[in-house]
Amino acid sequence: MKSLTITALLFGLSVCTFAQVTVTIDLSVEPHVVSPYIYGRNNSLSDNPGSPLSAAEWTRIKDSGIKFLRESGGNNSTKYNWRRKLSSHPDWYNNVYAHDWDFAAQSMQQNLTDVQGMWSFQLIGKAAKTTTANFNDWSYNSSQWWSGVNQNLAGGGVVNASGGSAATTNGNPDLYLENWTADSTVLLLDHWFNKLALQKSSLTYWSMDNEVEIWSGTHDDVMPTQESAEAFMQRYFAVAKKAREAFPGIKLVGPVPANEWQWYNWQGGITQDGKKYTWLEYFIKRIAEEQQASGVRLLDVLDIHFYPGSTNPTEIVQFHRVFFDKDYSYPEALGVKNISGTWDDSQTKEYIFERCKAWLAQYIGTSHGVTFGVSETGISLVNANTSAVWYAGMLGEFMRHPEVEIFAPWTWQAGMWEVLHLYARYNKTQYAKATSSDETSVSAYPTINQSGDSITVVLVNRASTSKTATVNFSGFNLANQSFDVLKLSGLTSSETFVSHQTNALQKSTITPSQNALNVTLPSMSVTSILLKGAKGEVVTGIDENDAREVMNLYPNPVEESRAVTIEIRKSGTASLELMDVTGQRLKHFFREKKVTSNAREKLELAEISTGTYLLKLQIDDRIYYRKIVVAR
Repeated sequence: MKSLTITALLFGLSVCTFAQVTVTIDLSVEPHVVSPYIYGRNNSLSDNPGSPLSAAEWTRIKDSGIKFLRESGGNNSTKYNWRRKLSSHPDWYNNVYAHDWDFAAQSMQQNLTDVQGMWSFQLIGKAAKTTTANFNDWSYNSSQWWSGVNQNLAGGGVVNASGGSAATTNGNPDLYLENWTADSTVLLLDHWFNKLALQKSSLTYWSMDNEVEIWSGTHDDVMPTQESAEAFMQRYFAVAKKAREAFPGIKLVGPVPANEWQWYNWQGGITQDGKKYTWLEYFIKRIAEEQQASGVRLLDVLDIHFYPGSTNPTEIVQFHRVFFDKDYSYPEALGVKNISGTWDDSQTKEYIFERCKAWLAQYIGTSHGVTFGVSETGISLVNANTSAVWYAGMLGEFMRHPEVEIFAPWTWQAGMWEVLHLYARYNKTQYAKATSSDETSVSAYPTINQSGDSITVVLVNRASTSKTATVNFSGFNLANQSFDVLKLSGLTSSETFVSHQTNALQKSTITPSQNALNVTLPSMSVTSILLKGAKGEVVTGIDENDAREVMNLYPNPVEESRAVTIEIRKSGTASLELMDVTGQRLKHFFREKKVTSNAREKLELAEISTGTYLLKLQIDDRIYYRKIVVAR
C-alpha cells in the first residue's frame, strides 16, 4: 500500500523555544483490524424487570456506538444462581438479592442488535438459594454504608458494632447458599440458547468467574483460606471443558485477576518442580498442558483487571503504557517486583501483555490464537478532562495492538461517554501504524476504512498547554474540500453526553493548503479530523458510518440460514454487489434496478464461506459500503 506521512510541529507555549514533534502514519505497513469490542462498558443494562432502562438511557447507549457490554456484576457474579435468579453480595453482608440475567440478555438482544454481551460462569462451587437468611441491614442502620458491610452476617451472623470486616459471629452460609456444580453453571447455555432462543452470535464471550485470587477476602464465607492455584485450575478445567462441549464457538475469558499485584502473585506462592512461578505464567502453562492432554481449547481471551490509585493527572494520563511499553516505569509497580521469584525492588516496568505474549508462545506455541482483554479498570476521579484523556489513551493503545479484543472500564466518569461516542462513531475499522517523536505528550491514533479512501486521525494532547500541529501528507491526496474537526476539551464535571445530537463535541472545519493542515490542540484534549482522499484505485464515497443511514442489514452476522435482508432507505437506480475485503467482486445481486425508499431485498449467501465481506451499493452516482460477517 502507499505510505501516508503526517509531520506535526508542536510548539510548547510555556517555554521560549519551540519543541518539534513528528508524527508518522505509515500505510506501507498493512493496517490491522481494530476489534469493535474495545468499545465496551460494565453494568449498563437493567437486570430488574420491574425497573427497565428508560428511553433516554437506551438512546444514550445506542447513540454512543458501544459494542461490548459486560453485565455479570463483578464480585456479585461468583455465587449467581441462574435458576433462582439470585446472587449473594459479598460486599454487603453476603445478603442475597434478585438479579434476572435472562431479562438483561433479552433486552440487550431486542434493543442492541450489533452489541456483544458477556456474562460469567460460577467456579466457586456455591450459589445463592434464598433471601430468607439475609441480615436485616434496614433495621440495623437504615441500610447505610459503614465499615462493617463486609462482615459475614447473612445466615444468622452477629454484628460487630465496632466495624471492620470481622463479625462477632459469622453467619452460616448453608442457610443462604446451595452447592453449584460445573454442570449447573454451564447449563445456563442450554437455558439461554435452547429454551429462551437467545442468539449465540451476540453472546459469544463468557468470563470464567471473577478475581479468583482474592476469594479468601471477597468470598471468605465459602473460602476462608485461599485454595492453591492448582486447585483453582481444576475448577477452571472442569467448567471450560463442559462449556466448550455445549457451545463449540464459545470464547472463554480468564483468569480475570483483580489488579497489578494479582497479575503476578497467588496467595502462598506457586512452586512446581522446584521453580517459582508468577500467577499468569503458571495459568498459561497449565492451560497449555491441559489443552495438549485433553485436545480441548481452554482459553480464548486472557483477561485482567487494573485499578491504579494515583490522583496525579500527569501519572494517570500515562497509565495506558502499562500493558505493552517496555520503557515505561509504572509508579505503582509492586507485584512485578516478584517477577523472577525473588523480590527485586528495581523492577518497575510492567509491560504485562508483552510478558503474556512471550509466555503464550513459550508454552502453547506461536499460533496459540489467544487475545487479550481488560474487563475492569478505573481511575481516581480528578476531573472530566483527565478522565477523557486517560480513556482516549487507553482506547488508542488497544487500537494499536490487534491482540487486544475486549475492553470495558468498570468506573465510569464524566467525559468517558463523550470519548466513547467520538471513537466508536467516527473511527474507521482498521488501524494504520503511527509513531510520535514525543509520545509522552501527543499521540496520533489513525484509522482507515476498508475502501481505503477515508481516514480518521485522533490526536490526544496530554500536556497542560495547548499545542499547534502542522500536518503534512504524502501518498494520500486530500480531497479539495474542507474537513470536519471534532474536539473534546474544557469538559465540565457534569455528564454532557445525551445522544448523537446532544453532546459536548466542539465542531469546526479545517481547509487544507498544499496538501497540509495546521491544527491547534487545546491542553488535555482529544481531537478527531475526518479526512477523505483521492486514490486512483479507490472510488471515493462516504464511509460505513454514513452508509448505515442508507442501508440496513439484518441479521448481521449471518448464520445458519445464510440469508440476509437489506433495507434500502433511498430512492434511485441501484446496483448491489458482494466484495471480499481486498475489493474483488464475488457476486452481483442486481444491476441498475429502480428502488424506492425502504425497499427490502433478501440476499442468499448459501454458497459464501465464513468470513468478512463488503456489500457495495451504488445508487445513482453515490457508492456506499457496509461490512457483513458470514458466520458458521
